Amino acid sequence: MALDRRRFLKTTLAGSAAMAIGGCTSFASANGKENAASGKAKLNISFQEGIAPGANLNEKFDFMEKHGVVGFEPHGGGIRDRMQEFKDALKGRDIKVSVICAGFEGFILSTDPEIRKKCRDTMEVLMIAAGELEAEGVIIVPAFNSQVPVMPHTQETRDFLCEQFDEMGTFAQQHGTTVIFEPLNRKEAFYLRQVADAASICRDINNPGVKCMGDFWHMTWEENCDMAAFLSAGEYLQHVHVASRKRRSMPGEDGEADNYVNGFKGLKMMGYDKYVSFECGAQGDRNIVVPAALELLRKQWEEA
Repeated sequence: MALDRRRFLKTTLAGSAAMAIGGCTSFASANGKENAASGKAKLNISFQEGIAPGANLNEKFDFMEKHGVVGFEPHGGGIRDRMQEFKDALKGRDIKVSVICAGFEGFILSTDPEIRKKCRDTMEVLMIAAGELEAEGVIIVPAFNSQVPVMPHTQETRDFLCEQFDEMGTFAQQHGTTVIFEPLNRKEAFYLRQVADAASICRDINNPGVKCMGDFWHMTWEENCDMAAFLSAGEYLQHVHVASRKRRSMPGEDGEADNYVNGFKGLKMMGYDKYVSFECGAQGDRNIVVPAALELLRKQWEEA
């Protein structure tokens, strides 16, 4: 009897392990046919300012248009002083501003009310700019590991965060844009690390001006399954970042590690048609590695 029980446990554990290993891959097949929404899915690629080679915005945008890149993701630092520069460079082009990446000061989970106010005030400036540029949102991180003093990781802190972002989301909507939570890996942020966590906060706030995103680089360290992470975001997924998965360089520069097919399958199942934006460095010549990265992503999107 004891032997049979050991065999039963061994078989059960082996099966559970196999399911855990294969679960991410089998998730889509377990759901049968692809979601009908997949028909509207589209790979809209966006670049942050430092990605494309070029001495100025016009040269960078020329390169982007030549290679079919349709989105531009500026950093928010000093953006008010560059608004006309951006508008002039974008005029007549097939490139739109995707989102504004951070650029706020202070942080919302500070125990110091003055630091929190600085965060709110500078975020309002960025949301107004996002509205003027017709961007889909402004990315924000509630707190980085280096930012202190910080509120404790408690239910009360979460409730406070929801209250603050409900107000910010309403302000964003008034300006035709959104505020976007970005989960980071544990080396960078203690509070928000998984896409599902960000999505659950969006759900509880229940404000159309509050969204979340996924970043393949951070997901490498925090998610068990790229597909499941994106699916967990559901209607709240507003943006995606991409980089190589070992050194945060150009996709493809880390070889076989740079596989995004599983995540792309999730995006296709959702009918995702917003932006996938490059946030990364480069090991090689950008004139060579950037086109190669674009080719890799488009190939893997087709495979997904």
